[in-house]
Amino acid sequence: MHKAYQPLKPATNKYLQKKWDQTRFEMHRQKVKDAKPIVNTKGMQTPSHVQMKLKKVQVQDERQAIIDRDNQLLASRLTGIERSKGLVDHRNDYPERSLNSERRRKELQQVTHENLAIYHRITARESEYRRGLWEDNWERVERRRDDIARYPRGVANIQKSSKNVKFSGGTPDQSRSSSSRTEDDVSTEED
Repeated sequence: MHKAYQPLKPATNKYLQKKWDQTRFEMHRQKVKDAKPIVNTKGMQTPSHVQMKLKKVQVQDERQAIIDRDNQLLASRLTGIERSKGLVDHRNDYPERSLNSERRRKELQQVTHENLAIYHRITARESEYRRGLWEDNWERVERRRDDIARYPRGVANIQKSSKNVKFSGGTPDQSRSSSSRTEDDVSTEED
């Protein structure tokens, strides 16, 4: 491979042809660089009324105006509260009234009337239990017990055992005794 320049067309001087071809190529590159497109590919510009959205700006301004007005009202109320030393009207003197109270009152009166009628019927009725018969029956049962018993019942209550039991413990001189007598027996013996 040779390093000499080979022109496309026949030329008498290869070196001059190379220089001319080189400058022509650079001019072509510059023209390509500076060339402007014939077809517009940038797309359509968005209209200003769509970019700006005036209705949205108007709604935001109205909202801001409402917020400012509410803030002024709140501020005026707060200053009024500060000036009035915090007096608050918190008393509600309205009587409590139920819409159902009349019906409930009538039901309560009816129930009390029925209870009173039941009470009068119960108190007017004589008892079916006869205490006199019960007492007579009890006396008969007591007599039968006394007749059946081997020993008379009244004597058994009087005769209580009075056994003394000696406990040994401590010194032989001291012996503790315990009796099975009751306090009533001790008091009768002392009298």
